[in-house]
Amino acid sequence: MFRLLALGSYFYQSLVAILLILALSHVLEPASYTTYSLTVAVSQLAAVVAFEWLQLAGQRFLSSSQGDETPRLQSSLITALALSIAALIAAAGLALLSGRITLPLIATGLAVTIAQGTVDLHYMMIRVSGRLPSASMLMIFRATFLLVGAIAGAKLHGTAEAALAGILVGHALGLVLGSLIDRTLLHWSPRIARKSDLSAFARYGMLASGASVVHLSVPIMMRFMIVDRFGIGSSASAGFSMAIDLLQRPFSVLLSAIHTISYPEVVLRYDTGTRRDAQQAAAGLFELAFCSTALMLGGLIAFIPDAATFFVPPALAASFLAATPSVATFYFLHTHLQATLALVPHLQKAALRLILIAVGQLALISGLVLASSLASLTPTKALASAALATALVILATSGPTIRFGAYPRPGLVLLTTVGAAVIGGLAASPSEPSAWLVGKIVIAAVITLIIVWFGDFLHHDRA
Repeated sequence: MFRLLALGSYFYQSLVAILLILALSHVLEPASYTTYSLTVAVSQLAAVVAFEWLQLAGQRFLSSSQGDETPRLQSSLITALALSIAALIAAAGLALLSGRITLPLIATGLAVTIAQGTVDLHYMMIRVSGRLPSASMLMIFRATFLLVGAIAGAKLHGTAEAALAGILVGHALGLVLGSLIDRTLLHWSPRIARKSDLSAFARYGMLASGASVVHLSVPIMMRFMIVDRFGIGSSASAGFSMAIDLLQRPFSVLLSAIHTISYPEVVLRYDTGTRRDAQQAAAGLFELAFCSTALMLGGLIAFIPDAATFFVPPALAASFLAATPSVATFYFLHTHLQATLALVPHLQKAALRLILIAVGQLALISGLVLASSLASLTPTKALASAALATALVILATSGPTIRFGAYPRPGLVLLTTVGAAVIGGLAASPSEPSAWLVGKIVIAAVITLIIVWFGDFLHHDRA
């Protein structure tokens, strides 16, 4: 029941993120929305650079900590958080001196980044301490605060800065609510923090987060190249940016939910149990991750065109729909490379391997996207080449996972692949009259239920 609540909280966050993108695309002018989108993308990258290493180190070290070790590790993590915030502020000051970014925009983006990093770290501590229901409810409330705050700011002032200010208020309310439930941040004691902990966090976490930074820079690089080609105020750039914003969230949020639920147990079994225990736990995580995201990919391809007729502004519809299939396929592969294929290296604390994989993906995609730009190919074809490059990297770097021996059930993988293909193929079927659309939804739901039943995801506890 608690795992279903956790999954529900992440699905709710994904839904809220989609609603926020759709709402802001209607409230803000195309140029303001593109500015907001680019600022959020840079803020997310900054959050990964400054704070992702703490998230990764905290999950890896706190998941199997016991007794007095836990408060010591928590205090060390918060100390490291303070140091990261100071470094981020210094970097923002240097960016401001360049004169290319306005003070209100960089100040608001910086505040959002710091607030997000602090709240995420706090919620992570709550999750790995065994209070999954509390963490799930906190994430639901914070997502609601973010939605209301951003829309209210955009409606009141109609600028990207106002929408970002609303995001900041949402994070602040989430931090206050989290501190009322858990006093870890308030009880921070730098005296019990240890340099040895900080050193261990840095050795593992910074290398692992470096891989995340490189992975995250891939779509940002593609985004800036395409926006630069078509212009920040064009409908083509806004529609492409909307597709990127809309479709990256479902995959990243879903895989984050699965890792939140299952990863601490996998770490515990790897550190304290037998190899067979760890293999079973990892295989269960792999099955749930692949089946859920494959079905989501099929559903997005099938039903995004129908949803676009109701929610996407007409001026952006053509460029949005043209980019949707390629963007969805790319993010399906990209998030699995970043999360699923990285599980075994994380368990083995082989963070350097993660960086090499990420750099290889970035180099291969950069070359293909640059070649597509020189050949004046459409954004859709550039994204398709990026998806193909990511698939090749997955094949080339799957060795550690194969050697670990955590194999999903082949029959389940085959059934899910066929089911996802059938669901995606529904995009070719008409949606008018409405009975046809209802029929498509019923077919997709039946296929999903069959796979859920066959996989025994609601009751099977392999992970």
